[in-house]
Amino acid sequence: MSVMAATTEAPEPWYLALLGFAEHFRTSSPPKIRLCVHCLQAVFQFKPPPRVEARTHLQLGSVLYRHTKNSELAQSHLEKAWFISQQISQFEDVKFEAASILSEFYCQQNLVDSAKPVLRKAIQISQQTPYWHCRLLFQLAQLHALERDLVSACDLLGVGAEYARVMGSEYTRALFLLSKGMLLLMERKLSEVHPLLTLCGTIVENWQGNPIQKESLRVFFLVLQVTHYLDAGQVKSVKPCLKQLQQCIQTISTLHDDEILPTNPAALFHWLPKEHMCVLVYLVTVMHSMQAGYLEKAQKYTDKALMQLEKLKMLDSNPILSTFQVILLEHIIMCRLVTGHKATALQEISQVCQLCQQSPRLFANHAAQLHTLLGLYCISVNCMDNAEAQFTAALQMTTHQELWTFIVTNLASVYIREGNRHQELYSLLERINPDHNFPVRRFLRETLKMSNAEDLNRLTACSLVLLGHIFFVLGNHRESNNMVVPAMQLASKIPDMSVQLWSSALLKDLNKACGNTIDAHEAAQMHQNFSQQLLQDHIAACSLPEHNLISWTDGLPPVQFQPQNGPTTSLAGLL
Repeated sequence: MSVMAATTEAPEPWYLALLGFAEHFRTSSPPKIRLCVHCLQAVFQFKPPPRVEARTHLQLGSVLYRHTKNSELAQSHLEKAWFISQQISQFEDVKFEAASILSEFYCQQNLVDSAKPVLRKAIQISQQTPYWHCRLLFQLAQLHALERDLVSACDLLGVGAEYARVMGSEYTRALFLLSKGMLLLMERKLSEVHPLLTLCGTIVENWQGNPIQKESLRVFFLVLQVTHYLDAGQVKSVKPCLKQLQQCIQTISTLHDDEILPTNPAALFHWLPKEHMCVLVYLVTVMHSMQAGYLEKAQKYTDKALMQLEKLKMLDSNPILSTFQVILLEHIIMCRLVTGHKATALQEISQVCQLCQQSPRLFANHAAQLHTLLGLYCISVNCMDNAEAQFTAALQMTTHQELWTFIVTNLASVYIREGNRHQELYSLLERINPDHNFPVRRFLRETLKMSNAEDLNRLTACSLVLLGHIFFVLGNHRESNNMVVPAMQLASKIPDMSVQLWSSALLKDLNKACGNTIDAHEAAQMHQNFSQQLLQDHIAACSLPEHNLISWTDGLPPVQFQPQNGPTTSLAGLL
């Protein structure tokens, strides 16, 4: 309602009065939406000219859509605004805002097929209005992306990039190209990603303009680069990019928002607010720390990011904040399970459930990950039947190749632990290899070499202790010791409770076999300490009411939990 003028002539006094009252009621604290709607509806009593009629329908539709549950009336007003405004020349702002909000409304009502033709028509007739043409292209591309039609989304972003180039806005061209790069990364079209990111890097570095806009483009570019490296497991190679990204966000936080708007209407866009970028940089730092096995660092940055998110959510209802929160929690839950804090992990899984309860889209995007986390928790408390059920549920909910492989390998570990599931295990290994091009015939020494080269500390620790175990069984005590001692040191640094438990047990047996009584006693004491910590945490986790989540495999997660009487699972499997 910020635009008051409705006609080319001076507006009628009655119109200004009604608009003034409507705006007063809308901006009251708390807003008086019913009175605002009454004032706007009163405009129609005066049989206003088409421009006033269209604008009033748009204002009413927007207020009803944003502030009430009267979706039927909101839809009627927005459709009338779009229909009437198309008949009026030189009326671009109302016309294209009506198309944009009506499409957004349709998507919220799951009427995506109604939204697409509105946006296509608006794009077709907006070529002489650069701001709206770019904005509507972004909107339709986002709609296709949400439907997982990434080919159509990429095509539209390509059209937008070329249009922005023709209109002389290299800034908006970079936004379109970086958005396309993000989708290509999601599609794993790496042969197309490399030249695109190279082009983007050149555009971003050469563009001279508003410092905040330039730095925000650099953040977008570097976030894509960092996630690209992390996707490939290149934790060591990514460090220079990650450092640049962290420096970039520090630079942005010292800059003041420039009130001077760009002169080119095609450049009136922001990628993300500064505060959201800050959380995103924390998030990719957490991803890196977790993959590298610096779990205390991951914890530190997660705490900072979650604190920032809580502050932002008090003032901002943007759904991207809940998405950031869920992804952060997913990472820290895995860290907790590694460090032996199962009870805390379970409470954080419950937090993810609550966030997913509030948003069907969030649940649809994260249901498979949620069941996978529950499966990992079930393994940690030795509930193997529940772990199998959780992983089976997760497999039915994902088509993502890496997640699918992660779930299947964990399910294989369940079958191995149970000891009598050889047939299921072999059929799983068959499923991993043929269609998914996932090499399974890697030797442990090769794994160790790869993980060492990229500083993947957890993978290195696990490979060392497994090799140490194999050498011990083969009777090669010296070689076993050469593996187990560095495994223990690395596991303490991470810290990885399971590898520490395993290593201390091996060290105890090794020293005993070699006649080193004092060292064997020291290792036995270490093993006992780790065992006690794990058992206490096991009891605490299984006593929580949230432990009942292990039985949930279908539909939305439960909100209420029945209290537990105590652990219902065997502790022996942990040791």
